[in-house]
Amino acid sequence: MSADTDETANSVFVNFNQDSSSLAIGTRTGYKLYALSSTDKLDLLHEDGSEDIRIVERLFSSSLLAIVSLSSPRKLKVCHFKKKTEICNNAYTNSILAVKLNRQRLIVCLEESVYIHNIRDMKLLHTIKDMPSNPSGLCALSPNSDNCLFAYPASNTKGEVNVFDAQNLQNKILITAHDNPLAAIAFDSNGLKIATASEKGTVIRVFNVMDGQSICEFRRGYARCVSIYSLSFSSDSLFLCASSNTETVHIFKLGDQNDTKPPEEPKGVMGYLSEIGIKAVGSYWPSMADMMNQWRSFATARLPLAGPRNVCAVANIQKVPRVLIASADGYLYIYDLNMNDGGDCTLIKQHRYVLHSPYGRHCEGHNCQTLTTFVVMFAFRLDDTIGSSEASSAANIQGSVSYAAVVRGFEPNTTTVSTIAALQPVSAGAVAEKTPPRSESSGSGSGGGGGGSGGAQDYDGDFPPMTYSPGF
Repeated sequence: MSADTDETANSVFVNFNQDSSSLAIGTRTGYKLYALSSTDKLDLLHEDGSEDIRIVERLFSSSLLAIVSLSSPRKLKVCHFKKKTEICNNAYTNSILAVKLNRQRLIVCLEESVYIHNIRDMKLLHTIKDMPSNPSGLCALSPNSDNCLFAYPASNTKGEVNVFDAQNLQNKILITAHDNPLAAIAFDSNGLKIATASEKGTVIRVFNVMDGQSICEFRRGYARCVSIYSLSFSSDSLFLCASSNTETVHIFKLGDQNDTKPPEEPKGVMGYLSEIGIKAVGSYWPSMADMMNQWRSFATARLPLAGPRNVCAVANIQKVPRVLIASADGYLYIYDLNMNDGGDCTLIKQHRYVLHSPYGRHCEGHNCQTLTTFVVMFAFRLDDTIGSSEASSAANIQGSVSYAAVVRGFEPNTTTVSTIAALQPVSAGAVAEKTPPRSESSGSGSGGGGGGSGGAQDYDGDFPPMTYSPGF
């Protein structure tokens, strides 16, 4: 076993759910789900120690989980953790790098292909093939089912993002966001805006996904290039936070450009140039004028360490806005956020969720898990040394009976789909060649987009309604 495989086997996955109301932690000894309902403590919702975890994703506040194990990185298991029911177990042609969910779709991202499933019955609806190599599994799915959009890099040499309509199964728009390859992308809660950052990491841009027009851009720094780890909008789309390999997490405020002005520059060369007029400067140094027009961060939160991977979010906890950062040093950090004045965010609480980390910080207590190596894997892919990566033109997917059948008590029996003849793969280009036909199962309605009919039910409040299709 190589060193890379050893590192993978001792990794941990940390991520927030779609509305940042819970935290999922997966390790080689299992996974835990925590509710983020209070700043004082992490409320343990569920834990399972039956398998090693590579990815664990939760659908909002429901009991639906998507799980990929370290020992079987090509297999996806979807389960109902309250009912302790396995809904399906699918196998793919290569290692799974990311899984994204909303109330309409479950999307599985491999290095050069994407599989789009109807979350109501786990049917494979569409496959995107021949994508540019995406070894980190970078992608984003809108949390909003009405704007069910999926984004992924359209190039691995420059910062182009392809926005795909996962509801109608066709390409929507290609956005040229940066000169350098993408490092992070994120949708807002309405699926109307998309934020992007490049591998250079100095500028973060926000676009309108309907027409691809730039809404605003924020400057994280002027000269220092960094690695952006994560981007996240607040639920009201007013704030955008960005974390990186530095100790500073930036929170930007969106709004009308005339109403939302960047903080005053300190006196000095930049302040003087601002006073005499950016237009005058622009006539001599256009690039400097552009930098001065870019909005600076509205607020900042400072971590105790620079370097560890992390994932950030802006969430309301007990109706109060907070900045949340789950870091590879083994801690969840919670900061306040002054929505009027911004500035430096105050650390309110930190919660530990691992016993050992490679960054010199150790926690005590029996509730922490022992790890030899700690690596956060939310949107990043560790070196894949498990299994071969040979190309395959067929979507060799193995699964069980429909989701609806399982929740109604039917015994699962395995089926194998070696080819999906009805669906034509769409390449990663800007415009879809053709909208692929939708396969209809007997007894179902007009497709996976609408609400269920017949025996539709709502489980756990946010749980998606299921429509039973006999014979699937």
